[in-house]
Amino acid sequence: MSAGKDWTKKEVREYVSDLTAVTVPVNVTFEGKQKILSMPQVGRILRASRSIAITDCLCRVRVKGCDAPVDVCLCLDDEADERIKSGDGRKANLKEALATLKRSNDAGLVHVAYANKGEKATRYICSCCSCCCHSFAAMQKFGFDDAVMSSEMIAAQDDELCNDCGDCADRCHFKARAMEGGRLVFEKDKCSGCGLCVTSCPSDAISLVSR
Repeated sequence: MSAGKDWTKKEVREYVSDLTAVTVPVNVTFEGKQKILSMPQVGRILRASRSIAITDCLCRVRVKGCDAPVDVCLCLDDEADERIKSGDGRKANLKEALATLKRSNDAGLVHVAYANKGEKATRYICSCCSCCCHSFAAMQKFGFDDAVMSSEMIAAQDDELCNDCGDCADRCHFKARAMEGGRLVFEKDKCSGCGLCVTSCPSDAISLVSR
């Protein structure tokens, strides 16, 4: 893949001044923040949406940092109507939206909801990667620790079932999981609760629980 244009510190500062990110549990009200979501949570939001549009991921189109799918961002309600009208988005039904999320989850992307500060309605559900996403860049490259905040959900691990395969470590964008000396090491304080480790574990050793 050809090189793209990475985010500058000034640019990500502008994003995080308007949007923050936090992993949220089911049934928590949106309060104008950016949120990292598990698959069941995203499904609930989509089922409550009046209109859905599928658009390309601005971050991966710009940065070109990986080969993850591009056409996996979802716009909702008024934002979806605007994207469809302008030709920047394709109208989708619930089945198509859920299939898009499944595809992005299989590709190891984190589902993130965006809302403008001062608004309760979710405008976008994006599928983000740590190599391209502006909010992840703000957190990992420039030290904006509150750009992506943890929620009330966290991964729980059954060490007896874990076979130290390392699949979850490969998919963790928050560096909460790593292989050391052939053994899996899990740092709970870095876990965002996104659920990628749950959907990647071949031995069903991981689950999401209330933090």
